[in-house]
Amino acid sequence: MCGRFTNELSWSELHALYKLSDEMFPTKSNMQPRFNIAPTQDVDFVHLDKAGNMELDRGRWWLVPFFAKEISKNAMFNARIETIDTSGAFREGFKSRRCLIPADGYFEWTKGEDGGKDPWLLQMPGGAPFSFAGIWAHNDNLGVTSCTIITAPAVPEIEHIHTRMPVILEEHAYERWLSGEDQGSQAKALLLGAQIDSQLEFHRVGREVNNSRYEGTDTKKPLLNSL
Repeated sequence: MCGRFTNELSWSELHALYKLSDEMFPTKSNMQPRFNIAPTQDVDFVHLDKAGNMELDRGRWWLVPFFAKEISKNAMFNARIETIDTSGAFREGFKSRRCLIPADGYFEWTKGEDGGKDPWLLQMPGGAPFSFAGIWAHNDNLGVTSCTIITAPAVPEIEHIHTRMPVILEEHAYERWLSGEDQGSQAKALLLGAQIDSQLEFHRVGREVNNSRYEGTDTKKPLLNSL
């Protein structure tokens, strides 16, 4: 799963990651680093506009389907790849409202020897930026734009930390995923075939991260006894 992540990307890194048009985004955005992003908070995400160009948007990380009359209390920050095409909350987004959510790390937890929760930071080599595969929605009645991250069974390299993982895509698959040219089982095959989670590196971090309100700049700092 993915229950917390970080995004310290600069505007230039975000611009380069998605090759955003200079005409559409001619000036640098005053983006602030995020060290411990939690569900229900607003996040940046990218999708295609009506002309087929990548568009940077912002919305709640907790999907609110277009037909919802209220914000669900059920967990909607992750969408399981196994049921994303059949779930009433996710299937429309999977079909036609796909997105990429930028990050440079995410957290998972294991049970510590004292019974507490030990957080781990997972990131690409060198802390390189990456994109979660996701879907998004806009609810006119509630005036809410939102998104969710797609999850799949964990690859062997990280399943000792958690049995599920957010789908992280190779850059070459970005436009194909967003375009919707692959549907149903082909779209799922694209996600699994282009995911790069096996490249993730990981280390333990301090338990301060367990508090979703903690936003210190040290959330990525390894513990000295990290395995």
